[in-house]
Amino acid sequence: IPRVKHRFPSMPVDLSEALKVATKEVHELAENTDFMRNFQKGQVTLEEFKLVTSSLYFVYLALEEEIERNKDHPCFTPVYFPAELHRREALENDLAYFYGPEWQSQIQCPEATRQYVERLHAVGQHEPELLVAHAYTRYLGDLSGGQVLKKIAQKVLQLPSTGEGIQFFTFDAISSPMKFKQLYRARINSLEMDAETQRRVLEEAKQAFRLNMAVFEALQEIVSRGVGKSQHVHENGGETRKRANQTREGQSSLKAANQKPSTKRPNVAMSAPFLRLVFALCFVIATVAVGLYTL
Repeated sequence: IPRVKHRFPSMPVDLSEALKVATKEVHELAENTDFMRNFQKGQVTLEEFKLVTSSLYFVYLALEEEIERNKDHPCFTPVYFPAELHRREALENDLAYFYGPEWQSQIQCPEATRQYVERLHAVGQHEPELLVAHAYTRYLGDLSGGQVLKKIAQKVLQLPSTGEGIQFFTFDAISSPMKFKQLYRARINSLEMDAETQRRVLEEAKQAFRLNMAVFEALQEIVSRGVGKSQHVHENGGETRKRANQTREGQSSLKAANQKPSTKRPNVAMSAPFLRLVFALCFVIATVAVGLYTL
């Protein structure tokens, strides 16, 4: 199919820039929320961070399953960078650090996360040409603004300087995030898409935000009523340090547990308390919001 550049009024020619412009409005909504400002002030608890990591695991499990399914699709192959970008293994390591070797039996997939997961599978199986919208939104966000959140989490949650608990934010195979993002954008711009497909990619990128924003709006309502206030990390520091010690002592058993990760898709549990669900999904939004701000 001959490549046709995007020519909608006031939209950039390059698809990567068009993605940034198309998501600008929803990005600004996420960026200016109370939760976003509070997190940047370090107002996040250990329990919230653990729930966030759990939700991210389910999201990336689905995303990377669909990426592997479509790695040879012409609308995705140019942006296939598993060694550099894939996050599943890093998230498994983080969950083992927080929950121990039996972490898979201790985490749940809340309803809102399940809806995100279902959309990723629907795209990968039925509209693979749209998969780049989700990969762009997640990976470049993690590689950009996620690095800011990494520093905040490590400091506020008193996580080890050796990186336990925040491997999700660590990209060992990328020596220069700036140069890699330039390469990734160039690859996006090289995708063979007609104008209609590009339009659908832009809409899908905005949909990725909407999946999160619906839950985030529910959080705002809860916070406005003063419900769900919890103790912050300075009261949880002892728990974090205790977990770090326990993890180092059981390092060999964790390694054995992770040698043969289950290939089965985790059972989805929809009975998680609503407040836990909201906090978990909101951090996903925060990561994307900060990330796109620096794209």
